[in-house]
Amino acid sequence: MIEVGLGHYLAVAAILFTIGVFGIFVNRKNVIIILMSVELILLSVNINLVAFSAFLGDLVGQVFALFVLTVAAAEAAVGLAILVVYFRNRGDISVEGVNMMKG
Repeated sequence: MIEVGLGHYLAVAAILFTIGVFGIFVNRKNVIIILMSVELILLSVNINLVAFSAFLGDLVGQVFALFVLTVAAAEAAVGLAILVVYFRNRGDISVEGVNMMKG
């Protein structure tokens, strides 16, 4: 039977981080996909923190993971609220017209 070690967790986190970065750079027109890509990046950071915490036998990484989760939840709430206001003002959620919103 294969034992799941630290390298497996790091590989999964690296794959998620890469998908998140590609999601931001490849699709720059849809705000929702950009927000989901940022969430994937934060999830990969959490996997790294928890994996290293378990590997070293220290709880500090898991505490930091909880802080990252709270920041990610606040970021999602604020981002979606801004997105709703932007949609009400413009009628669409394309990123191209964001620089037109000044004031």
